[in-house]
Amino acid sequence: MKILIINCGSSSVKFQVFDMKDESVLCKGIAEKIGTTLAVLKVKTNKIKDYKETREMLDHHSAIAQILKIIVDPDFDVLTTIEEIRAVGHRVVHGGEYFSGSKLITGKVMQALQECIELAPLHNPPNIMGIKACQELLPGVPQVGVFDTAFHQTMKPDVFLYGLPYVIYQRHKIRRYGFHGTSHKYAASEAAKYLKQPLKDLKIITCHLGNGASITAIKDGKSMDTTMGFTPLEGLIMGTRCGDLDPAIIPYLIEKEALTLEGINNLMNKHSGVFGIAQMGSCDMRDLEIAEENGHEFATLARNMYAYRVKKYIGAYAAALGGIDVIVFTGGIGENDFNIRFRCVEDLEYLGVKVDKQINDANKEKLISTGPVAVLVIKADEELVIARETDAIIKQLKK
Repeated sequence: MKILIINCGSSSVKFQVFDMKDESVLCKGIAEKIGTTLAVLKVKTNKIKDYKETREMLDHHSAIAQILKIIVDPDFDVLTTIEEIRAVGHRVVHGGEYFSGSKLITGKVMQALQECIELAPLHNPPNIMGIKACQELLPGVPQVGVFDTAFHQTMKPDVFLYGLPYVIYQRHKIRRYGFHGTSHKYAASEAAKYLKQPLKDLKIITCHLGNGASITAIKDGKSMDTTMGFTPLEGLIMGTRCGDLDPAIIPYLIEKEALTLEGINNLMNKHSGVFGIAQMGSCDMRDLEIAEENGHEFATLARNMYAYRVKKYIGAYAAALGGIDVIVFTGGIGENDFNIRFRCVEDLEYLGVKVDKQINDANKEKLISTGPVAVLVIKADEELVIARETDAIIKQLKK
């Protein structure tokens, strides 16, 4: 079965085509700068490794139409006809409390996604646009939603509630939702597979470290706690997000800096984190690493703060889980920045964590530890998880 995976951002559409017979990727790419006459479409296939064109794509519908056209173009050798696409899997950021797993898209599901827009105003609208575009362009083809928040719906109330009056939760559903659930779920399952142990028998801490970053405590294969909260702003220091903050700072800054609510929101989400601390005009850890090697004081400070926050949460989640069997690093920084990885687990031998620096620095091996706690580096593959979830739901429909 051939499955199309769609991941819509505010001005972009990432896509992949999977052949689920062997889970091979037939095609992948991205449409960027949607909404302009200079949008860019980049595509890689087995036949064409680096295709790029600039053209008008005024909305997500026109972008996905161009993607579908490329998929069946004989020059790209992906699919013979569009009818080969038997299902579409969509990444959906926020499913609120409605969904604890992936779902076939129905009218009821679409209504729930609309109701979740106020919880994810930047993410859910483009996700919904992508679903609607595929419904129009591929009529009759089943659409499946895979939700970033679904994996974390196993958290208990004493974990997901904030210390606000309970009536606030009842009225407005203000609680910890968590994100990156697809990535954390995949990292945990791959860790169990690599270690040849049942997932349900492992206490795992998964660290999804990238421009957006979060950590999840996993027990019995279920999310017990996670660092992101009501929004993706909470938790770790990230590329441009501040992470955990004393809430009293917000009204204080609004007064001192004469900020509007929009201004303080932009400050915390777009101008803080590594970007704001390093003062380099970049939040790319590769740039900061070079700057640190050249003695840039604030690049060093930003990288140390980033790693310290990760280490602190590893310790907290070790307590929450009652011990650790596995720590997993995934995401762009988790997979590639061996210096940050080492700082995140340095001096954790008392927990049974001992990383082999030589193996870690080689940046190749999955297992980088020699102590009783396995420390693994696992390449993120959220698209494959979405494809598998979609495939499973479609197979259930046929029964």
